[in-house]
Amino acid sequence: MTEPPIVAQHLTKTFGDDLGISDVNLVVEPGQVFGFLGPNGAGKSTTIRCLLGLYRPSRGQARVLGQDPATGQAAFLADVGYLPGELRLPERLTGSEVLDTFRRMRGGHHTAYEDELVERFGAELTRPVASLSKGNKQKLGLVLAFMHRPRLLVLDEPTSGLDPLLQDEFAALLRETIADGRTVLLSSHDLDEVQRVVQRLAIIRSGRIVVDDTVAALRASAPRTIELTFDHDVDAQQLASVPGVTLHVTTARHVTLTHTGAAAPVLTAIAPLQPDTITARPADLEELFLRLYGGTTHAR
Repeated sequence: MTEPPIVAQHLTKTFGDDLGISDVNLVVEPGQVFGFLGPNGAGKSTTIRCLLGLYRPSRGQARVLGQDPATGQAAFLADVGYLPGELRLPERLTGSEVLDTFRRMRGGHHTAYEDELVERFGAELTRPVASLSKGNKQKLGLVLAFMHRPRLLVLDEPTSGLDPLLQDEFAALLRETIADGRTVLLSSHDLDEVQRVVQRLAIIRSGRIVVDDTVAALRASAPRTIELTFDHDVDAQQLASVPGVTLHVTTARHVTLTHTGAAAPVLTAIAPLQPDTITARPADLEELFLRLYGGTTHAR
């Protein structure tokens, strides 16, 4: 049985008295886009640096493409495409020279796929990196990460600075990548992006994993919102006694509530109130994310 591309067990990294990450456990299966979410400072980049051997963990272990990054043996990195959250490129070189440099470092050769990526993202190759905007540097970084068709891509905030059309192009590229059997670890706080391209995700909070599940399962378990309007005055406080229901807005003719669990009990309680309109919608990842980060409960 093939080992998953990424396995982290009890991964912990401290910086003196400061805790970076604690007891991080992750398994990223092949041929999927795995989302790694959390706001700035939550521990996303620290985890990634441990996975790539840039940091040595204080405790725990990781295996990436079958190797332990902490041993200092970096052969596996030849099959990794990495786009850091803070991209640094040689500023005096042109885009073309940067691609040439990275290609030689990998011992590779120029390919039609590299040209295709340059065209798809509109990467600027003739100007020095120092003169490029953040978005144009990001395009170059994406080409560098994908151009050698690595088995594993580790992308930290990959669409930062890209316009919406290029974000769509990036999503299409991710779908092609996993269709080819390759794997992507996508670190982001852009929840709209994650919902479109990710099959499974983990959410990190204060250095600890608080959620690890499929997107479909998270949506199914997250609270749904129901908004009711009435053409007569009602007292909706009785709805608060229904298991799983939380009232948010209650006026004589307008009620907004969220509920978890089966829909039948809450609909049964609503029916006698004879609402004029009912609007229901499922929770999205943004609501789940805000619930986790706004409250005090860590959900497993």
